Amino acid sequence: MKADIHPDYHQVVFVDSTTGYKLLTGSTRTSNETIEFEGAEYPMIRVEVTSDSHPFYTGKQKFTTADGAVDKFNKKYGLA
Repeated sequence: MKADIHPDYHQVVFVDSTTGYKLLTGSTRTSNETIEFEGAEYPMIRVEVTSDSHPFYTGKQKFTTADGAVDKFNKKYGLA
């Protein structure tokens, strides 16, 4: 690998803005904000959605009753 062309890879804490869930992981992202996590200080990056707040992972999905194109066609022409 060439020297000095790769971004700095370091530990970062991602914080869910909605639930306050914290995730420590490696990233090349940087931030001016810091947070103390598990006895050490890390850069903090706020995110809007994580697995803690996303409806797919929490099981709180909202299903809409949108008819598909075929159903609309059948209703329109009385084929249903």
